[in-house]
Amino acid sequence: MTPRMDEKLLIERFDNRLRKDVPLANLTTAKVGGSARYFISAESAAQLAADVGYLWSENIPFLVLGSGSNILVSDAGIEAVVIHNKAKLIHFDENSATPSLYAESGAILITAARQAAMRGLTGLEWATTIPGTVGGAVYGNAGAHGASMQQNLLLADILHRTKGYLSLNTEQMGYSYRSSALKREPGGAIILSARLVVEKGDTERIKALLNEFAARRKQTQPPGPSMGSTFKNPAGDSAGRIIDSLGLKGTRVGGVQVSQMHANFFINDGSATARDYRDLILLVQGIVEEKTGTRLELEIEMIGDWKEQE
Repeated sequence: MTPRMDEKLLIERFDNRLRKDVPLANLTTAKVGGSARYFISAESAAQLAADVGYLWSENIPFLVLGSGSNILVSDAGIEAVVIHNKAKLIHFDENSATPSLYAESGAILITAARQAAMRGLTGLEWATTIPGTVGGAVYGNAGAHGASMQQNLLLADILHRTKGYLSLNTEQMGYSYRSSALKREPGGAIILSARLVVEKGDTERIKALLNEFAARRKQTQPPGPSMGSTFKNPAGDSAGRIIDSLGLKGTRVGGVQVSQMHANFFINDGSATARDYRDLILLVQGIVEEKTGTRLELEIEMIGDWKEQE
């Protein structure tokens, strides 16, 4: 069935929640990109599920937007309904044999991890330096400092387009490096919430880890608008090291530049366009492949209509 955009249906369903032609640049960490043709906010996991279920039933295309990290929105924008996921409930179960943290998918990962640390719960310290939502981290198997979501996830509550509500464990999520079964088959399901395992820990040790990771981030990751890590690390190597080894730090296209601090971060100087980002990505990919034979794979996702920019 061909997707359709029926404004009358959208107005009838969403009423004053529906907005038109909403700029997305300020809702992404790279600060670039066009507008959403239609835009709504979901304030809870239940509302998110209801919204998505309706759009699926009417075959109306949509995109769920979290914190806007790890994505590049086209300058042409998104000809679909963008659902801003603002479902941010966080709850702790500290008294069971296996302490855990429950978070709706729009909760900010850093916030959830820091709240755990403040309660003397350990296991999520690695996540206190990662921008993005819990849902995005579960979807993309986010990780840092030698750990990843794969080690913390107990269950992910999802809404599947054909199978309905499901709870998936780590094995069922099909995790691999910066990927999952859901990410490999986009559009088939959305993440509503997740339960993450934590442990009771030593408060001073937790604080020391937080300080260590924060200092490391400050020393290695550049400030300024960016998408985060642009490319996945090839097996046994680092994308940033490869790009740096070819003298590509400082390489610029328009308003975006390969960071002088970390070559896997592309920084917007305030004047960049999504096309600048796309062209710099292609330039760096091409040089790396030509010089080393390695094809760098994107860690970010390119969203929206890119045909007009070919």
